Order: sequence, then C-alpha cells, then structure tokens
Amino acid sequence: MTAASPCLDVEAAAARLQRSPAAEVVGWAVEAFRDRFAVVTAFQAEGMVILDLARRVDPAVRVLTIDTGRLPQETHDFVDAVRARWGVQLEVVTPDAGALEAMLGRHGQNPFRRDVALRRLCCHVRKVEPLARALQGVDAWASGLRRDMSDRRAGTAKVEVDHDHGGIVKLNPLADWTRDEVWAYTRSHGLPVHPLYARGYASIGCEPCTRPLRPGEEERAGRWWWESGGDRECGLHGSSPSERFDAALATLRADQAARR
Repeated sequence: MTAASPCLDVEAAAARLQRSPAAEVVGWAVEAFRDRFAVVTAFQAEGMVILDLARRVDPAVRVLTIDTGRLPQETHDFVDAVRARWGVQLEVVTPDAGALEAMLGRHGQNPFRRDVALRRLCCHVRKVEPLARALQGVDAWASGLRRDMSDRRAGTAKVEVDHDHGGIVKLNPLADWTRDEVWAYTRSHGLPVHPLYARGYASIGCEPCTRPLRPGEEERAGRWWWESGGDRECGLHGSSPSERFDAALATLRADQAARR
C-alpha cells in the first residue's frame, strides 16, 4: 500500500495488472487516483502513447514535464505543438535556481563530459530534484519505460511502489512493449511525432547529451555516448551507488548553504 493511498492494495493491483494491456493499466490508474495521477513525459514516442491512452479515459488528465534548461529547441517546439493540438494543460517543472547556480558556479556550464559523477550531478539538479518536487502532490505517476530498452530496465514492472518518492505508485504501462509496437501504435493512431526521430535519434534528452544513432547501435546508445559501460541512466528511475556522486552532491549542498 502507498503512503498516499492507504486504502489501496497496490501489491494486489500490481499482480492483477502485470499481464494486462497498457490501456487497462492506464485506465485503472486514471480512475483510481483521479487528479492525484499524472503522466510524466518528455514527449518521446512512449510518452505520447501513454498520454493518448490516458486522455481517452480523461481528456483533462494531469501532464507533467521537466524543462531541464538544456533541451533542444525542437523539443520546445514540439511540446508547444502538442499543447495546441490536444489542449493539454501542461505542468512544467524546472530546476531549483539555487541548486543550479551553485552547480554552475563550481563546475561551469558543461561539467558532464569531464566526470561521470558530475554528469550524474547535472542530471540530479536538472531532472531528479524537479521531478521529486513535482511528485509531492501526486499519488501515482506513469512513465514510458520498456523492458527491452536496456539490461538495466529488463525487470521493469507495470505497477510498483515508488520508494524513491515516498511510497507512491509508479506505473510503466508499456513495460512489455517493443519499440516496434510503440511505433505501430503511433502510426495507427496518428500521434504527433518528435521531429528529431526523423534525424536518426532514438532516445531524446538534453541537447548536449543526446545524438543520433549510428548504424548497428542499440536504442539508448545516443545518450551520454562518451561514457563507457551500460549503466547510463539519469537517476529518474533509480540510480547506482556512487561515492563520488554522493561527495559531489554534498559539496553542492554546502555551496548552496553558503550562498544563502
């Protein structure tokens, strides 16, 4: 059970919905949580599918997105186009100004390619903390994770308790979908498509940290491509322990306190 919804047996719902179609998972969340449910999306293909499924149940479903301050202009243009086409009432969350100021003051504008710990710190300030702040008023949220995106995501459940955000419910309705299924749904339902896909991108994030795929590369190879190893995640969906990241975050906190 979640801290926010003590009357709801999340474990029972998770077991029941584990093999259910994505539309049923989304419909359950919209009806169970109402305005305490939100679709969290960066407006990639998976997020557009989930948003379409949710809007079929409730056209006024809450939609949260994170503006990191480093998104491509194409993403801003696309979000505006979706907002105008669908009438989405979008809740945009941004990095904390004090944390951003402290990070830039100590590490400069582009620390992410110098050190994995600093890249994770940048992601934490620009994405992880804003999401945590936005989810304080939410009992359940949906993401576009798929199990076949990477080995790290292979165990993704369709419904789970999100312990990183106070025990609320996290839904991954497309967990058992393939990339081809996402695009088949997109085409068959005429969903808007982010323009960077046509330029060879398969996963779209911040402008300096995302590039098109090269022939034969796996789906997420264009994210933080200069890093070695397969654990290239931003921290939105869990992160690996790192003493160097912890030290960088502690230093950032000290810098913030000193600036107050």
